Amino acid sequence: MNRGMMLKLENLVQLHCACRQLHSLSYRKIHRTQWKPVKSSTYPMRPIQLHPQLWQTDTFISVVLSQYRLLATKEGKRPGKQKLPPIKPKIERQEVEIQQRMTVEDLARAMDKDIDHVFEALLLTGIDLDSLEPDSVLEEVWIKEVVKKSGMKYKWAKLKQEKVRENKDAARRPPADPALLTPRPPVVTILGHVDHGKTTLLDSLRKTQVAAMEAGGITQHIGAFLGHAAFSAMRARGTHITDIVILVVAAEDGVMKQTVESIQHAKNAKVPIILAINKCDKPEADPERVKKELLAHDVVCEEYGGDVQAVHMSALKGENLMALAEATVALAEVLELKADSTGLVEGTIIESRTDQGRGPVTTAIIQRGTLRKGCILVAGKSWAKVRLMFDENGKTVDEATPSMPVEIVGWKEIPSAGAEILEIESEQRAREVVDWRNYAEQQEKIKQDMEVIEAKQKEHKDAYRKERESLANLTWRQRKAALYKTNKHLIAMRSKERAESDRNVLPVIVKGDVDGSTEAILNILDSYKANDECELDVIHFGVGDISENDINLAETFQGIIYGFSVNANKSIQQLAAKKGIKIKLHNIIYHLIEDLKDELSSKLPPSVVEHVIGEASVLATFCVTVGKSKVPVAGCRVQKGQLDRKMKFKLIRNRDVVWKGFLTSLKNHKDDVQVIKTGMDCGLSLDKNIEFNIGDEIICYEEKEVEQTISWDPGF
Repeated sequence: MNRGMMLKLENLVQLHCACRQLHSLSYRKIHRTQWKPVKSSTYPMRPIQLHPQLWQTDTFISVVLSQYRLLATKEGKRPGKQKLPPIKPKIERQEVEIQQRMTVEDLARAMDKDIDHVFEALLLTGIDLDSLEPDSVLEEVWIKEVVKKSGMKYKWAKLKQEKVRENKDAARRPPADPALLTPRPPVVTILGHVDHGKTTLLDSLRKTQVAAMEAGGITQHIGAFLGHAAFSAMRARGTHITDIVILVVAAEDGVMKQTVESIQHAKNAKVPIILAINKCDKPEADPERVKKELLAHDVVCEEYGGDVQAVHMSALKGENLMALAEATVALAEVLELKADSTGLVEGTIIESRTDQGRGPVTTAIIQRGTLRKGCILVAGKSWAKVRLMFDENGKTVDEATPSMPVEIVGWKEIPSAGAEILEIESEQRAREVVDWRNYAEQQEKIKQDMEVIEAKQKEHKDAYRKERESLANLTWRQRKAALYKTNKHLIAMRSKERAESDRNVLPVIVKGDVDGSTEAILNILDSYKANDECELDVIHFGVGDISENDINLAETFQGIIYGFSVNANKSIQQLAAKKGIKIKLHNIIYHLIEDLKDELSSKLPPSVVEHVIGEASVLATFCVTVGKSKVPVAGCRVQKGQLDRKMKFKLIRNRDVVWKGFLTSLKNHKDDVQVIKTGMDCGLSLDKNIEFNIGDEIICYEEKEVEQTISWDPGF
């Protein structure tokens, strides 16, 4: 074979190899940069022309290959030794496990990349990179975006299936057999408006009850007297333990706002009412007016054909207390109140507090069973082994029967007012119940948080999808402009959020002597609506004296501590003074609320009030030449007060304010003057060359800053 033939064969073989490479690449879909032409180390490649129908046939390819093998054998080379470019296998995309609420650091770790890679992938996505930290939580849409931009694919990580815990909660017993029920005394609640004598009546009835127990009086047949605050706490939790409501109305004031609320509370709880018309010893007392006013609220006394007993009395002087007690006992007999005093104890907590010597103490009403020392109780997320029991007069008792109020000592934590008391077989069982309730509360909170997160994610996902759809048909230049507008919008939104974070807020901490007092104060605070005024933020509340933790918390939020019937020892007061924290202690609720109103008012910016100094009317108008311009001048007469050039002025035309500002000149005849008094004529011009009309009014005034007061009406 001559040299020319060898060159042709070599070129044909190289061409064939190139064709095979292209054929393979088209099927394997390998990136074009992986293909390289085969270069001969022996002979340079020369261009040749072949007819396509010839070199595309299998016969031609086989002939060429056979000739090539023969040629290679003669030169001592094997065709298998020919180095062809390797065909790389198909590259599998890396799979990344993602999950909800991944941080930047978590995502980088899952992708096996550094944190900077995640930041680079988030460029031009609308997310604020300046506010992004390694521990910042990313939304689902951004997590997916980073993975896609990194040439990877994602899959959701399998959530660890937590083992479903068995319900270990405790519950009330089934209703008792009617044959086991025995008569019980009534539980009485005293409701009414502030300062109508509820507390005085409550104290008087309790003292009368003590004397009656010693002497066999009528009030020994009444189980417990509860106050307004305790009733509100029970009602807030849907707990109804009251049998009879005594509605206290002052004879000289009549029906007030909280009187109406008390009537509504009693009706909602479906509890019968006894009317106690208090302060009847005062000269201005008018009991009949009270009864007539109550008709409008569907409280009809027996004198008017209704079923509500009315007692005229004076709690302060103790007048007619026995008549009120007899009316209560008579109504209780009609109600035929009964309870089961056997078996496990059931009851309700009225108040909770911390006693320095005895720890957590609760006042409770027993509703079923008989409570004795050593009983194991659960209430809310706390449990107790009863160590001591006291009646409401502080005397030690060995047992408590239905309708009896009792103080219980032995609680591990302070349960809330209104919590249900259940007796449990053992301490181990009590711990199981408390543990289950903590777990159930935690699961409920997680569920609520996830609902909020999912709603927020859906909102962002929808917004992101709409944004992408709007950019789909745009050119790169239009898309860049649109992204610029989006970023401007995000910056504006963040500015708005920062402005909201600087809003006017008064943080407060509320501490009470007992749980019921704290509840009553918080219920009043709930009625406060900020609107555009100062916001009220209760950052913490609790029971007991002011502590160092309260001071530290108040320092963190720059708040005020309010205490009701609690103490702050000398070291606590010194610490508060050192840190600049206010401690406000009160023994009367409405004094505390008034103090709080003053603090809220002090947070409001002062309002500007216009104080009129003088008034003048325009009698004539003309123009004067000053330099090259003409200046309008008004000829005026002062009708009231005086015009002072240093003060502000306003021009009123047809009762509308046309202009506000300062005078450029004030003259009497041809003289410049500072003040023009009542009855004098003057000429004046304004700072903006305003045209005057005859009949216009000129008002001279000064602006004064006046402290604003909060518009909150708590009902006192």
